[in-house]
Amino acid sequence: MVSFDRKKHWENIYQTKELKDVSWFQLTPETSLDFFKQFNVPTTAKVIDIGGGDSFLVDHLLDLGYQDISVLDISAAAIDKAKQRLGDKAKNVKWIVADAATFKPTEKYDFWHDRAAFHFLTEEREISNYLQTAQENINPTGVLVLGTFSEQGPKKCSGIEIKQYSEKTMTNRLKKFFEKIKCVTVDHKTPFDTIQNFVFCSFRKLQTA
Repeated sequence: MVSFDRKKHWENIYQTKELKDVSWFQLTPETSLDFFKQFNVPTTAKVIDIGGGDSFLVDHLLDLGYQDISVLDISAAAIDKAKQRLGDKAKNVKWIVADAATFKPTEKYDFWHDRAAFHFLTEEREISNYLQTAQENINPTGVLVLGTFSEQGPKKCSGIEIKQYSEKTMTNRLKKFFEKIKCVTVDHKTPFDTIQNFVFCSFRKLQTA
């Protein structure tokens, strides 16, 4: 069996589609921004957006005065699009081209945000590696926010199988390293007028003695 080339797939998506033509397009990522407000995340916090690609979260965070933002995506084309959109502001962001499943951070973060990257990890090894990496590279008082398709959401995205989660299954999956703070379910309206149901959960690291 030929192994699936995830990077090639996403490079092709971002090279051939306009932002308004992808299902995850959001001009204002309100749910994600609400978590920043809820936790009163200071503008000096080290923030990383996993799978941020050319999403607009980074634009809003820069406008809010955040000074230490990293954006990770598997696709260099997605990051190039974001840089072009931001223009001169792009130099204020740390851009990382890497697969979330094998990412090796060089710094620790106060706020780890992931909208719809984690659910593409369907193999146990990749999921475990991702969570271990997050646990090791989020500061002791830091926050992890994960948004995935819910059990009422799609089973595929961009032609790829995804792993659905509920509040219960996500909490159970993370309980080795993280304690749930809050979960919300959100309907995302795509540019094609379809509805995708997401579950977003926030977590804190379990404090080890």
